[in-house]
Amino acid sequence: MAGFEDNRTRPIVVKRVKKVVGGHHGGSWKVAFADFMTAMFAMFLVLWIVTAMDDPQRAAVADYFRNPTLVDDSGAESAPSMLDLEGGSPTPLELGETPTPMDQQRDEGAWISEGAMRDLLSELERALEEKEELAEFRDQVLMDMTPDGLRIQLVDAENRPMFDLGSARLRSYAAEILSGLTGVLERVPNALRISGHTDARPFVGRRDYTNWELSTDRANAARRTLTASGIAPYRVAQVVGVAETQPLDPDNPMAPVNRRISIILLTPEADQAMRSPESVAPDAL
Repeated sequence: MAGFEDNRTRPIVVKRVKKVVGGHHGGSWKVAFADFMTAMFAMFLVLWIVTAMDDPQRAAVADYFRNPTLVDDSGAESAPSMLDLEGGSPTPLELGETPTPMDQQRDEGAWISEGAMRDLLSELERALEEKEELAEFRDQVLMDMTPDGLRIQLVDAENRPMFDLGSARLRSYAAEILSGLTGVLERVPNALRISGHTDARPFVGRRDYTNWELSTDRANAARRTLTASGIAPYRVAQVVGVAETQPLDPDNPMAPVNRRISIILLTPEADQAMRSPESVAPDAL
């Protein structure tokens, strides 16, 4: 019994062994690194695509991001050619080797030369004369031959502008003039260069919008009207806004005629020169 009593009074010691497991970094860094590599790959892919595109394609992509809904300022549906970067392809960034209609026509030598353009100029003048509803606006359509090709200019007149004030919305008669000219222009395959011009009066009302944006938007409005009227989208080789830098009346920078849309039917030589990397192709004044 004595041994039993000793065991009851003896303290019981419980030893707890604390196991220390070596720390580890886990796999979260791998996920972050994979995200970083994906982002870098996407960035280089976008840079490669942009450098592989030509100027009309870049202009079409920029136009899409300015107006991705394909609806113009008036609420009307714009021409579907906004994303038709090279004529007929539903894929905006198709960069394959399939020849476009423009390439095929250039290879076949179907473009008219400067001599034939002079005959076309007379035909355009007759077409404008035959539209009685446009009689009062004939003095606002200027046509001439330039070193780059046949130039058609729609100019503002006092109290008779082609666009709403400070807007890229074409007046109805201006759209009618463009549609009337399309009937002749669509019968030849030459490329077109469209440029927008303003007078020297600064644009007011928006701090982030200037005559550069206004002239570009007006040139694009003319492009949409032309393609909606029958001009094949691939024929538009360049759309550019030059603000007030190329006045038609340099002695009077505020003159209404400086506000205009210029459309040049390019000769094959001018088109080739414009597409070369070294070229800068302003309107020939």
